[in-house]
Amino acid sequence: MSVNIQSQEVGPGSDDYVERVWQLKERIRRSEGVLRQRKNFFSSAYRRSKGYLYVDRTNDRLIGFAAVRRDGYILFLAVDDDYRGQGFGKRLVARVAQDNTTVTCHARTTNRNALNFYKSLGFEVKRHVRNYYEDGGDAYYLQLGEGEGIREKLSSLLGR
Repeated sequence: MSVNIQSQEVGPGSDDYVERVWQLKERIRRSEGVLRQRKNFFSSAYRRSKGYLYVDRTNDRLIGFAAVRRDGYILFLAVDDDYRGQGFGKRLVARVAQDNTTVTCHARTTNRNALNFYKSLGFEVKRHVRNYYEDGGDAYYLQLGEGEGIREKLSSLLGR
C-alpha cells in the first residue's frame, strides 16, 4: 500500500467524514442503481457506528469506508470506482474482523457485485429475507465466521 494511503478509524458519535462518506455512497448508488436512502437515515446510522476508512492523501480523496455496529454488522461498505480491484474492500472487512468475532451484513439478492465480493471472502448466506428493503427488494443475510477462524480466513485472503 502506498505511503500516501492513510487508514483511519472514526468512533461512534463522530461527524468526521460523514459528508464525504455520503457523497461516495451516492456516487456509487447513481452509477450502479442500488437502493436510494434518505440522507438523515444514513447520517444517523453512520454516527452511531464505528467507521473504518482509507484516504488517499495525494489528492485528499476518500477511497472507501465501512460503517459497522458494535456487534460486527456492516451497515455500509463502499469503495470508490477508481480504487476497486486493489484490495481495499478486503482490507476494510479485515479491519472489521480484527475487532469482532463475527462479521455480518445484508446484501440485495440482485446485487451480483456485492454478493460475489462477499462470497469471495468466505461469507455464507445464512438466510433469505423477503421485503428487506424499503422498495420491497429481498436481501441475503451473510456471515463471515465465528471465533478465531474469521481472522485466519482474512489473513490468508490478504496474504499474511
